[in-house]
Amino acid sequence: MDVRLPPTVSIDGRVIRQIREQKKLTQLYVAKVVGVTTDTISRWENNRYPSIKRDNALLLAEALEVPVERLLRREEAEPAEGDSPAPVQNARRWWLALSVLALCALATGLWFVRHHGVSAVRVMARRLLPVHAAPGSVLPVRVRLDAQLRERGFILREHFPPGWKLIEANPPASSLDNINGTARWIVKPGEDRKRIVYLVRVADDAVLDTSVKFSGEVVLKGEDTDGEARVGGADVVTVRPVLWADSDGNAVVDDAEILAASDVYDEMKGVHLNWDLLEKVWDAGGYRWQAKKRQFVPVK
Repeated sequence: MDVRLPPTVSIDGRVIRQIREQKKLTQLYVAKVVGVTTDTISRWENNRYPSIKRDNALLLAEALEVPVERLLRREEAEPAEGDSPAPVQNARRWWLALSVLALCALATGLWFVRHHGVSAVRVMARRLLPVHAAPGSVLPVRVRLDAQLRERGFILREHFPPGWKLIEANPPASSLDNINGTARWIVKPGEDRKRIVYLVRVADDAVLDTSVKFSGEVVLKGEDTDGEARVGGADVVTVRPVLWADSDGNAVVDDAEILAASDVYDEMKGVHLNWDLLEKVWDAGGYRWQAKKRQFVPVK
């Protein structure tokens, strides 16, 4: 639908909260889709920010899976002269008291977690990475999803090193920030997806013999107790003039490594991983890194 909206729009917080609760969506889930904090969502729902940016309103409608018009405030009648503001003031006092109690409960929970060694973060996806990456080369990244996620709606957010570029993904990323190194996928309930894969190009000026980190999280669509889960698995890549399939870094792709690379290639369906180069290197018996051209060449 072609929705023409002004740069800022007035929203109805009561309607927003009602829709979110009817759909059993958490404030955390909605916040991750929109790209704001849960505190901001709470303020929107309580009409503390009656006007928001148009782009945020459109993202909010996407998160709640409703037309944006449903979230906009309709003109309300002016209060009659002489109406007492006391009910509003009382409501604010009650809200302040509840907020204080909630903060106390949160502080108590954090203290318990810290002092009893209870982990509040689960792992519901695992990342697989090559050990090495050369400047300017392309790296395959696989994120295998827990079976629990396959029938649920969720957001996967991946963070890769700044300066590196995500060039292709399956499925395509719902949003991509190649400047700061963040990609996000919104997966709807019922999408039976076993993995999300993507190709990332290493920065040309990546410093050799340095290690860089990946990270990620999964936000579930559902009850408040679901919260946020971590992406586990591999998270470190060392920048070296080594082909990604050469796991031991000896400038040779042997039989075992080409078989392992074949498994990776099979999982990377939907993106264009250069298999021809791997076969040529395997046939030749070795390879060399050309630093100026930022490429590998087979060597017999």
